[in-house]
Amino acid sequence: MRVAITGGTGFVGRHLAERLGAEQSVIVSRRTGVSLDDVDALTAAFAGCDVVAHCAGINREIGDQTFQRVHVDGTRAVVEAARRAGVQRIVMVSFLRARPDCGSGYHESKWEAEEIIRHSGIDHTILKSGMIYGRGDHMVDHVARAARTLPFFWTVGFRERRARPVPVDDAVDILVAAVEGRIAEPTIAVMGADEVTLGEALRRIARVAGRNPVFLPVPLWIIRALAQVTEWTMVTPLVAKAQARMLAEGVTEPSPFAPEPPEQFRPRRPFSDDRVREALPDGRFTLDDLRIARWWRARRA
Repeated sequence: MRVAITGGTGFVGRHLAERLGAEQSVIVSRRTGVSLDDVDALTAAFAGCDVVAHCAGINREIGDQTFQRVHVDGTRAVVEAARRAGVQRIVMVSFLRARPDCGSGYHESKWEAEEIIRHSGIDHTILKSGMIYGRGDHMVDHVARAARTLPFFWTVGFRERRARPVPVDDAVDILVAAVEGRIAEPTIAVMGADEVTLGEALRRIARVAGRNPVFLPVPLWIIRALAQVTEWTMVTPLVAKAQARMLAEGVTEPSPFAPEPPEQFRPRRPFSDDRVREALPDGRFTLDDLRIARWWRARRA
């Protein structure tokens, strides 16, 4: 069985490709010269593949890489290319709370992409996933870098939100099961084994990273403003606007409802110090880290 992986150089797609190996996987991404909205290029990439694992996605808009173009137009092109190439099955990675009419371009475009898959006429499974973490993610990586750079960190609002973080190994286990057709449900919710408050998660990551910053609860509007500023000024934002919305809602249950996978496929790895340690960045400063540090020094001067 050969599997084409859209977003194959991204966080989840890369881990799936490593699990399947080069003989079983075909990586499809802009870095491999295939635009997600180029049906002809996608058709050529999907040739000889049995399944498409549609892992491509963005959490912020940059230039022409908009939610509409990547999530909606890209998914429509993936479905058309899959038909042309004779692909038998599509497995899509979506977000746990992707839904219509909620005021978030990220959530709404992910939902529209889900609907395109549902009405494609192709056998499919949609994975509505919660916060997935691991080496190179958008949670442990960003929090650890911030904790190593700043003497303070913030929590969202004055009421604790909760999450069920999903280790990337568990997410890939479920992806592989869906790719192989061992999960028959058309839509499932993927959530981690442990439920924690977001404050607990942040403190654990900082502690494992060897830091003890001061944690400040701040109103949601400040987090949203920070997200806008960091999207404008940083290559990799400390927090994106879509992530601010996720943090404000909490990430513990699907919306709309979707069942969890069958018992044998559910995530079981705990959100433990060891799991967090495996996900930590290597400690080297990036350009964004240096920008944050310079900004903080300027503020204190």
